[in-house]
Amino acid sequence: MSQPESAVADAQAGGRSGEPLAKLAKRYGLRRAIARPRFPVYVRQLWERRHFILTYATSRNVSKYSNSTLGQLWQVLTPLLNAAIYFLMFGLILGGSKNIENYPAFLLTGMFIFTYTQRTVTAGAKSITGNLSMIRALHFPRASLPLAYTIQELQQLAISMSVLLVLVVATGEFPTWFWLMIPVVLLLQTMFNIGAGLVVARLGASMRDLNQLLPFITRTWLYASGVFFSIQAKVVGSAGLPQWVADLMYLNPAASFIEWMREILIKSHNPELGHHPPTMVWMSCVFWAVFALGFGFWYFWRAEERYGRG
Repeated sequence: MSQPESAVADAQAGGRSGEPLAKLAKRYGLRRAIARPRFPVYVRQLWERRHFILTYATSRNVSKYSNSTLGQLWQVLTPLLNAAIYFLMFGLILGGSKNIENYPAFLLTGMFIFTYTQRTVTAGAKSITGNLSMIRALHFPRASLPLAYTIQELQQLAISMSVLLVLVVATGEFPTWFWLMIPVVLLLQTMFNIGAGLVVARLGASMRDLNQLLPFITRTWLYASGVFFSIQAKVVGSAGLPQWVADLMYLNPAASFIEWMREILIKSHNPELGHHPPTMVWMSCVFWAVFALGFGFWYFWRAEERYGRG
């Protein structure tokens, strides 16, 4: 009798005699069909599937707007239309543009940067539940899906940022050497987005109501990130709240990335600081990028064998 046949026979006998199946599996060197690999192995498996991740992200980008008349233009039109609405409501009607030089560039920068994170988080929450058939049919690191969704949004951001830079120049700003820092900020933001996408992907796989809650969460996040108003002017100047409240809002990751990008693109945003963001802002960006990426991978990996079950 072969070893597999012996293992099956012993497992049946063990089941009847009450001997733990785990002990039998250990004796014959058997392991679960879907077992969570060690973390370094898991990361290596993801790297080996990098071409699949990139191809999957690209194909989703191509097919996403294939049935619409304007096609890929919607990825630029959506933040532009949102910015136009917010400019009308908060900039003109509610007077949010007071004491803010070059408010159009201020608002557009906030909208484009926030939209990148918002879309990544929203897509990440559906990355597991929206691909259950693939997960159940194929064996691959499940983190490939949230990663592909993040890369998909990054590809769209590349077009959006080109439009943003043109619009910023059109509002009176001129390119400087500090614009070379733009990829650094986007890299840190992408690291944060990957981590955040992995966290919500695991939560979304077990909490089916998360997709219903996310619009309210991201809308609150939008209002707390200073997208269409100056945190310092509104919180400390208008509301008269202590400075630590404004500092706490700047530590919000979305607000930090937005503030740093505004410091780079808009010369008049903070004249006394020039193009150098406050230390607190760039330190917040670095912290959130490293923490979210590390924690997100670990948190998602811990539930690797549970995705697609139930």
